[in-house]
Amino acid sequence: MSLKKIPKNSEPLFSSKEISLIVEKVGQELTTHLKNSPHPNEGDTLFVGILKGSWMFMADLVRKVDFPLQVEFVRASSYGSAKESSRLVKVENMNGLNIKNRDIFLVDEIIDTGRTLLALKKLFLEEGARSVKLVALLDKKSRREVDINADFVGVEIPDAFVIGYGLDWGERYRDLSDIRVVS
Repeated sequence: MSLKKIPKNSEPLFSSKEISLIVEKVGQELTTHLKNSPHPNEGDTLFVGILKGSWMFMADLVRKVDFPLQVEFVRASSYGSAKESSRLVKVENMNGLNIKNRDIFLVDEIIDTGRTLLALKKLFLEEGARSVKLVALLDKKSRREVDINADFVGVEIPDAFVIGYGLDWGERYRDLSDIRVVS
């Protein structure tokens, strides 16, 4: 018997097997893109995961991308412990992050309002990144508040509050292997 607590007011949206297939698809798309793009130096490709939510997706994704890359993480959030965005994006862990003249792939588990990814994309371009592409496992377009779209998306989902596979509710449930809708 598992000791993991699953909210009673939740139901599965994607099983761990379905998530694996989605990640595989995104990994193949990224591999094709990277192999067909001009890259003067192998060390120019940097995948930057947005903590805390992207860690599971990022770990699975980089193993599916067949191209030399490096991995870093930043911490950025507009939610805190709430279900609704505060609309203020806080960015941490930028010290020592070498992004100048590099191709950056910002990786997040979900693009919702778009505020966090837009703020990070602008920041990275201002800091001298050669390019910034956005990668998201889930895309909740119905909640978009800013004009931004991910370049690589696993799957679009309806306007629902989701947990699991890195997605949290008050810092809980990130460790679930599936993705669940909370009612």
